[in-house]
Amino acid sequence: MLDLNNLTPEQYRARYEALQARARSRAAAPKPVALFAEIPSADIIETDTLPAGAYGYFHLPRGTGVRIINDSGTAGAAFFIWNADETSERYNAGDTAKLQWTTRLTTGRVLFSDMGRVLASIVADSGAGHDTIIGPNCALQTAGRNGRDNLRAAAAKFGLSRRDVGPALSLFSPVAVDDTGCMRWRGNPPVGAQLEFRAEMNLLVALSNTPHALSPVQEAAGPVSYIIWRMPAAGADDLCRTFTEEAARGFINTDKVFAA
Repeated sequence: MLDLNNLTPEQYRARYEALQARARSRAAAPKPVALFAEIPSADIIETDTLPAGAYGYFHLPRGTGVRIINDSGTAGAAFFIWNADETSERYNAGDTAKLQWTTRLTTGRVLFSDMGRVLASIVADSGAGHDTIIGPNCALQTAGRNGRDNLRAAAAKFGLSRRDVGPALSLFSPVAVDDTGCMRWRGNPPVGAQLEFRAEMNLLVALSNTPHALSPVQEAAGPVSYIIWRMPAAGADDLCRTFTEEAARGFINTDKVFAA
């Protein structure tokens, strides 16, 4: 194993550039195909629909998954997760982007915690676009319900407080960087857009059916639904486990928790 503590500055630079080159090559390659398998009715644990502006909260144990469907093409949904067994460990938006060398979170990518572990994997995605930089809207942007307050309200249902909610992942939020370096809204996602997460740890989940902060329409347009179901664990050759070196190390860190 590479001893990172004893590398020279030149060796650190060479390693950084090699990792960067691999990440750029991976970004240019064809994207993994999103496959949404039919969910056997016997494996379904829970289904629910969140009306426009509403939020939901639920447990997602390791060995289960959640499929989230944008039934109406509404402009975003805010998503946040915690380790249910130690809630001080939570989704880290910065590390999720940095460790995978990308802000394009789609099939094959994972959600990292602030402890370097993989909390959840994206096992299927229809490609609507998801943003982990800007996040959901706030009270100043709308007279209706907003994503930031909804996530805090959901956290309170778990006995958590405002300080436990960090920068969130905004689902169904197609944003892009323009020629001036500014992030812009690219248009609403299609009706029926969906993605699927697999829980790699025991999770607490908060989901808010509220718009992205950049959406020109700051009122949710319609329902978002979800299905929780039993899902096989990630095998040794699983796409999310093997997609990047960084994800592989994150899975090793996660596996250690459950091997103890």
